[in-house]
Amino acid sequence: MKTPRDKRTRGGGFAGFVSRSIAHLPGGEPIPLAIEGHLPSFEGATGWLNAGPLTAEGLRGRIVLVDFWTYTCINWLRTLPYVRAWHDKYRAHGLTVIGVHTPEFGFERDLDNVAAAVLDMNIDYPIALDNGYAIWRAFENHFWPAVYLADGRGRIRYHHFGEGEYAMAEMAIQQLLVDAGADAFDPDLVSVEADGLETAADWGNIRSPETYLGTSRISGFASPDDLRFGEPQTYAPPTRLRLNQWAPSGTWTIAPHAAVSNEPGGRIAFRFHARDLHLVMGPVSPDVSIGFRVLLDGGPPGPARGEDVDADGNGVLTDQRLHQLIRQPGPITERVFEIEFADAGAEAYCFTFG
Repeated sequence: MKTPRDKRTRGGGFAGFVSRSIAHLPGGEPIPLAIEGHLPSFEGATGWLNAGPLTAEGLRGRIVLVDFWTYTCINWLRTLPYVRAWHDKYRAHGLTVIGVHTPEFGFERDLDNVAAAVLDMNIDYPIALDNGYAIWRAFENHFWPAVYLADGRGRIRYHHFGEGEYAMAEMAIQQLLVDAGADAFDPDLVSVEADGLETAADWGNIRSPETYLGTSRISGFASPDDLRFGEPQTYAPPTRLRLNQWAPSGTWTIAPHAAVSNEPGGRIAFRFHARDLHLVMGPVSPDVSIGFRVLLDGGPPGPARGEDVDADGNGVLTDQRLHQLIRQPGPITERVFEIEFADAGAEAYCFTFG
């Protein structure tokens, strides 16, 4: 679960719990659904995809699921199969899903980038673009991903931050639909078959945290040369890395937003422990392709390759997005990952794991 750097996390949702209705586990104990406040306005949206502007007032009578996301967030990507399945199953019975795209990185503010991601991810429910964080602030939200569920009277009745609790969320959807008069849907919970970036994390083997490479949030930097902030610097290859340390080699500018390669042959090494390794990266200039090569413990990744490289570790940067570079078949141990860029002008933002 991700939080923006300028926000504090919080432990609960809307304040003012005043009454309850009941959802039931199949054959189990009731689950209380508190009234947590009212569905905020979407007036701050900077644009919409897949639908015209929607309003809280215009959605009265519908059950509304609001899903905060940003398209490079691996935590959100792993929830998408469920949100997509709920939309498909329940929209004819009174559910409206609204994805609120609140960007983390600058390139995620670009309409063409978001539209391409929506198309590529097969998302056909309405998307509110929240480039100014107005909807984020209206919900007092602090997380990607975050789900809020409102009943037909526009009252927030359920929320969840981060991955998981899919059965609980769907049972809450069903209860609110029943409360609104729907009764023709299949009560069995959805079953999803996720692959690629949407595959559930191997939580038992993740011992590496999300790691940012830009100076505004940098951690784990372990070059033998001193970090130079925002200026070109030639870095020597690291002699040794401890777990969750990374280091560049070659000439790089470690800028506030990302590490930027200044010459061909720039490398980044990272010692990690996880099944999957992802890197948010892309070319500085649009319409430019940059070849890269991935190594695992000094050799080609072979069967441990991610979906964005071949067995020899070769790939191409064409756009700014999350790239899956390693997916190990097991056993999972500490490994040294390296990536080398064929040309200058590659930006590396953030490592994530799964």
